[in-house]
Amino acid sequence: MSTLQSFLIVSALLFGIGLTGVLTRRNAILVLLGIEFMLNAANLNFIAFWRFGPNPEALTGVMFALFAIAVAAAEAAVGLALVIAIYRHARTANLDAVEELKG
Repeated sequence: MSTLQSFLIVSALLFGIGLTGVLTRRNAILVLLGIEFMLNAANLNFIAFWRFGPNPEALTGVMFALFAIAVAAAEAAVGLALVIAIYRHARTANLDAVEELKG
């Protein structure tokens, strides 16, 4: 049987991997992937606290997680649109090579 502590440890590791990816990578696609890891860690926390909370019959954790998934999908769409626009302008996805966004 799993405990809340094990879910929180997995979530912290997932968040740490995502944060490391955001802070160390220079490719815009990998930075977006790191942000998605961090959002998935938050979703895992929502579900874990809902499951081990005082009232698991109320679907509050699931509703928060579904809302966070919708926000993550919108973030991914906008982020990829920005990456495509930057790539068309600068011909690179390297974040250090992009100095300005003015066309």
